[in-house]
Amino acid sequence: MSAGSRKTYDIVTIGGGIGGAAFAKVMAERGHRVLVVERERQFKDRVRGEALAPWGIGCARDLGIAELLRDRCGHMLRYWNVHAGGQQLMSRDLFATTLQETGWLTYYHPAMQETLLRAAVASGAEVRRGAQATDLQTGSPALITIQEDGAVEVVETRLVVGADGRSAASRRLGRFRAEQDPARLLFAGVLLDDVAAPEDVFYHVAAPGVGFVAYVFPQGGGRARAYFGFHKDTGMQRLQGEAGLSRFREASEQIGMPPEFYARARPAGPLATFDGADSWVRHPYANGVALIGDAAATSDPTWGQGMSLTLRDVRALRDALLSTSDWDAAGHAYAAEHDRHYDVIHRVDGWYAEIFMELGPEADARRARALPLAAQDPTRFPDPPFSGPEAPSDDAVRRRFFGED
Repeated sequence: MSAGSRKTYDIVTIGGGIGGAAFAKVMAERGHRVLVVERERQFKDRVRGEALAPWGIGCARDLGIAELLRDRCGHMLRYWNVHAGGQQLMSRDLFATTLQETGWLTYYHPAMQETLLRAAVASGAEVRRGAQATDLQTGSPALITIQEDGAVEVVETRLVVGADGRSAASRRLGRFRAEQDPARLLFAGVLLDDVAAPEDVFYHVAAPGVGFVAYVFPQGGGRARAYFGFHKDTGMQRLQGEAGLSRFREASEQIGMPPEFYARARPAGPLATFDGADSWVRHPYANGVALIGDAAATSDPTWGQGMSLTLRDVRALRDALLSTSDWDAAGHAYAAEHDRHYDVIHRVDGWYAEIFMELGPEADARRARALPLAAQDPTRFPDPPFSGPEAPSDDAVRRRFFGED
């Protein structure tokens, strides 16, 4: 095919998950020619994030997809109940206490992906499934080589958006360099049916000083995504497959997860463990390629911020592109904003890891000072993991959390 007969687009999105599909939808709605290249023909269950924090729901509202997610595949959790060391630290009404006046929205991940991809198509985006971007020539315009059903095609685009997750090929194709935190936490998850947990509560159990944490995120109808996190220095082995299910349940119950939650529970998907260290690209835009979501910054899943960060990236990139006809300048503006909001979440996640998960005498002394004060006054908990990067996160907030004020 000659250069003159190549298909041309304004935007090609590599990846059709929450970030790629949502971005395709909002840009196609504004008349842009958008192509989504999605590797999977049919989405299947894998262990990954399945919840939007309240601030993520705020981003979804701004993007016009909150009601779609809620009505088609979502389940709302109003309360955050925190238990540590056998005691309840708080039961927080998120509707009453977050900036967005809402809770956590949970969903089955494949259902969410299908919902958003269908919405992108309805808005005018072209979606190719079972296709893969295999080469990229950056610049203006960029050229992307797409392999689909044994055929190879080169398409031309004004902007490439890498939205292909934590193992992003777009990072490599766009020649971005990633940085990574040292290994510290591991995080296991499994989808369960017949879970007897309250269906409007995000249930959080921690074992301070031991380096364990467990969560239950109900999805409605007795289904829940359950998680267990642990510090690498605990010596605990990865929880994987059917053989790990009994250890997953036992470890969760040993640190305080009510046994009745799992009494009749049965797996509805695989059990797997992931490394929790953040990985990120500083300034995720260059030469006509923008990275969003996990491709730009893979957030430690222990703190549940990844999906919300993805929608914040979508909103930031959309706003930057709609503000100017100079899309290169818009890409750089987006990257600067991404670094700002990601840095807040990354920093505050680190504080939570120090309080709840770090091991050793210094960490024990820190907890002995901080947690009793936080139990008496829950406003000492920093709010960015709930209300987002606009919530206070300066050193005064850190001192209050650590009981140093």
